[in-house]
Amino acid sequence: MPTIVHEFPWPDRVVIGTIGAPGERTFYLQARTGKQIVSIALEKQQSAQLAEKIDEILDQLSTLDGNPFSVPTSTPIELVDNDQLDAVEEQFRTGAMSLGWDPTTAQIVVEAYPLADLEADDDAETLDDDDADGSEVLRVRMPVGTARAFAKRTREVVGAGRPICPLCGYPMDADGHTCTLPED
Repeated sequence: MPTIVHEFPWPDRVVIGTIGAPGERTFYLQARTGKQIVSIALEKQQSAQLAEKIDEILDQLSTLDGNPFSVPTSTPIELVDNDQLDAVEEQFRTGAMSLGWDPTTAQIVVEAYPLADLEADDDAETLDDDDADGSEVLRVRMPVGTARAFAKRTREVVGAGRPICPLCGYPMDADGHTCTLPED
């Protein structure tokens, strides 16, 4: 079957959000255009790295002579989105992601692939009936201002988890923490 592409060329909304209590949160990348909403699960570290890499690309682009793509150096306040996720119906769990730049539209391009696709590649000789549905990909394009706001929100969401113990550096749970000091 052909690959199902969930395409968002000019999304109304694209955010990282979570469901669950700190320490038990599930992270989602959610894109919406009109009534089309796609939510994909991803790891906290994937979310953090996505924000970091988007900012790196934007920072590099802003240093080009004359800033030809009008990349904002800070987050445009009118693009800040602090709302909760829309209703979440998980499309797939993210395995691999790619990040790129499209100079023709001045947009950051994020692609996310399901975890199952990676597992299927590892065992290519095995015919799997479960893969008869084909694979999926989420492709979201963000203008530079939206991408800057996306990265800012993502860093805030990632940082809103459990507080870090100042002694051992591990996350502290609400119901207590057994500190294991690093050995010298």
